Amino acid sequence: MASNVHVLMIPLMCPGHLIPMVDMAKLMAQQSATVTVVITPRNAARFGAVLHRAVASGHPIRILQLQFPASEYGLPEGCENVDDLPSFKLTKNFFDATAKLQEPLEKVFNDLKPKPSCMISDKHLTWTEDVARKFEIPWVIFDGMSCFTQLATHNLCVSKVHERVGDFDPFLLPGLPDNITMTKSQLPGLFNPGKSAEAKVIKTVREKIRAAETGAYGVVINSFEELERRYIDEYRKVKQKVWCIGPFSQSNKNDLDKAQRGSNDSIITSHECITWLDSQEPGSVVYACLGSLTRLTPPQFIELALGLEESESPFILVVKGGSRTEEIEKWLVEDGFEMRVKGRGVLIRGWAPQVLILSHPSLGAFLTHCGWNSTIEGICAGVPMITWPQFAEQFFNERLVLEVVGTGVGVGAESVMPLVEEDAAGMQVKREDVCKAVKMVMDEGIEGEERRKKAKYFREMAEKALEEEGSSQVNIKLFIEDIMLHINKDMADKL
Repeated sequence: MASNVHVLMIPLMCPGHLIPMVDMAKLMAQQSATVTVVITPRNAARFGAVLHRAVASGHPIRILQLQFPASEYGLPEGCENVDDLPSFKLTKNFFDATAKLQEPLEKVFNDLKPKPSCMISDKHLTWTEDVARKFEIPWVIFDGMSCFTQLATHNLCVSKVHERVGDFDPFLLPGLPDNITMTKSQLPGLFNPGKSAEAKVIKTVREKIRAAETGAYGVVINSFEELERRYIDEYRKVKQKVWCIGPFSQSNKNDLDKAQRGSNDSIITSHECITWLDSQEPGSVVYACLGSLTRLTPPQFIELALGLEESESPFILVVKGGSRTEEIEKWLVEDGFEMRVKGRGVLIRGWAPQVLILSHPSLGAFLTHCGWNSTIEGICAGVPMITWPQFAEQFFNERLVLEVVGTGVGVGAESVMPLVEEDAAGMQVKREDVCKAVKMVMDEGIEGEERRKKAKYFREMAEKALEEEGSSQVNIKLFIEDIMLHINKDMADKL
């Protein structure tokens, strides 16, 4: 019966949003639902290999390419993804260009056969609600965040407790199953937008997104019941139709899919990296990657690199500097860092095959920015984490890892740095903070062993969630069932 359901998926063209939706398309198609993924040509070339393999294996997945009007909105030609932006100050231009996909999508909508039964779109694409309403199908949003974050965000919007405290005064997050404190400086942009002119513009965009998402038919979440059950239960009291159908990264079963998840270009990197990992002791390597969008200032990157070196653990460090890459590369040469750590440290430029690296037996810890994709990938791999939140909801995710799941150690970051204010980023974390956190996580004493035991438990739960009759498999079937009931009711009402 699932073959009667046709899901139209519209991702935000940003790695942390697009990659999980590609994975979600595979999970839905494995249940015989037809899935059409809307994507732009450059993103289709970059992310399409995994989808095309799924299509070739017989899964009912289709790719609908729409031209992206980059140059019309002051973006460089070929800039079709947030991580292509030369500066995050062009974020609003990017969102304005993305909204122009509405007209071409509406033109081809009636050519899609069978007619889409529902739309799952990234919540940041508020114009997709108009398309869903126009063609009378349920508008389901994908948020790319945990239920912990969803619940914390909702409760702050209602209570406004953050408005009554100073930037660095700890306060209790209201209405959560656990007593968790944060500071206003650690809250995401909806509550802590930054002070620049660009930040104020983005604040109005966020408020529009927040207003729109309250009208969604339901929400799909890249999480699983066993990870944050109490938070899921509480969030369902706020929004009844919540389907936790992750972890999405578990849809990648073979090494080629894991290697190309996020980029078709990472196969050579994968080969070299895995060969080196094969030569290391089990559970000995620290993998340090702060996500696809984080751009550390050169002084902050230097502290990270030297902290890893001082820890004396073997490590993989992903180098991303954006406009500062040249300055960082200059330091790497002049300091002799890369030569000095040769054999013990590996530097990856560009896209890292993260899921493949995390699943390697030599991995002992993951130093992460706590983006939700990275967080849940670390949980799935059963790897303890060193947490260094940067922006958005990443401090929420850190709290989940440290205080709910109990599998991490923080480096001591104190405040978010909005992406549009990256040039003003100061130095929050010193090399000794990095070194200390690495040593704590890699420690073979009672606390270190307890973290590893918990990490192993949640890895096993993540695997079971997507097995036959696992919690997420059941939730995917419940989602499809719900949409089928909606279709049948809609047809009955029209008779």
